[in-house]
Amino acid sequence: MNFMKKVLIANRGEIAVRVIRACHDLGLQTVAVYSEADSEALHVLHADEAICIGQAPSLKSYLKISNILSACEITGADAIHPGFGFLSENANFASICESCGLNFIGPSPQTIALLGDKAKAKETAKNVKCPVIPGSDGVVENVQSGLKVAKELGFPVFIKASAGGGGKGIRIAHDHEEFIRQFAAARTEAEISFNNPDVYIEKMVVNPRHIEIQILADKHGNCLHLGERDCTIQRRRQKLIEETPSPVVDSSLRKRIGDAAVTIAKAAKYHSVGTVEFLLDEKGNFYFMEVNTRIQVEHTITEELTDIDLIREQILIAQGEKLKLKQKDITFRGHVIQCRINAEDPVRNFAPSPGLVEYFIPPGGPHVRVDTGCYSGYRIPPNYDSMIAKLIIRGKNRKEAINIAKRALREFHIGGVKTTIPFHQFMFQDENFLANRYFITYVDQLILDGCTFEIVK
Repeated sequence: MNFMKKVLIANRGEIAVRVIRACHDLGLQTVAVYSEADSEALHVLHADEAICIGQAPSLKSYLKISNILSACEITGADAIHPGFGFLSENANFASICESCGLNFIGPSPQTIALLGDKAKAKETAKNVKCPVIPGSDGVVENVQSGLKVAKELGFPVFIKASAGGGGKGIRIAHDHEEFIRQFAAARTEAEISFNNPDVYIEKMVVNPRHIEIQILADKHGNCLHLGERDCTIQRRRQKLIEETPSPVVDSSLRKRIGDAAVTIAKAAKYHSVGTVEFLLDEKGNFYFMEVNTRIQVEHTITEELTDIDLIREQILIAQGEKLKLKQKDITFRGHVIQCRINAEDPVRNFAPSPGLVEYFIPPGGPHVRVDTGCYSGYRIPPNYDSMIAKLIIRGKNRKEAINIAKRALREFHIGGVKTTIPFHQFMFQDENFLANRYFITYVDQLILDGCTFEIVK
């Protein structure tokens, strides 16, 4: 066993707070790192120790590996939890942690590298007979090769960054001319965003649902899944509402897609928590998309559905412990929904709204959970992701969960900045959402149609 004593959390915001809580529950000491812009952040207040690692820009703080390692040396931290985003899926960072004798709370560097390359991840899925979206055989070197593939597949097609993730690095081409424009743009964007210009081509699945499977795998070959999450309500491929179970997944499909996720994880020699993402078409066929080799923003709804603390399990796995759970032990409690509360103005096309939070009054009552790094008097910096809180609601069924969500959103009061609370209130009155008639592009289409997300009284 590789028991740890002090964990440095190489992240910020609500996920840093969440990890600190899990560490304290396990009796572990914690170290928060922060940029100059985050000196008064909640994770800094909650940790046992805190150390500044640089200026506000991420490249000079949360992405600066040398500064994070220095913080470990100064504080005597023997483990690093990367959270999500930033360096969480950086194989080089995980490898450096290993070489420095630090316990990286996540998969091995080799697994991160394998699954972080979307073309290689797709090949891994194909090798274990998991359905994949038709596309190019790996990276496409130039626009001529790409055009040939696109014509064989039939438009529309996706042009995707091999190193992409989180909905980023994806372009759509509906015809020959658009493909030429978007191919060049996709390579440029991939180079800038991921320091890797490689792209590959996939057939665009029309009107899909976004379904993902939460997996748990230890270092002893044991692996299981904790059911699915439906993340179809998105804007520009950024998730806004997640729920579990999915309204479109029955027990038979859940078993098939869950078994596929576990098989892929085993083939990649995966250990830690992770998420295998799929597209589900209108006929109920599922296709592998990618594996996220980290904890997800929406891990919360799986925790509430299964009563399993995923961060705690992730830490225990990193220490070398065997999973105490078997697949037959996993049970679900009701229906859970998460609303991402972002500092954005839905009326102004979701424009960022950083600034001073004059008051922050979260909702309470039965079956309501709020994960946040925010508080009254906190100043939201403009340098990072706009998410300031996650509202998690559980009901006996989907209808009850939605009703509780409506009540909780009415109780959620944030002053001084615009937030996405009105968007969520709109969605929980939307006939198509309530009737489960929507796909990945639904919110984008509402925006194109001029929707202002005003509440109908």
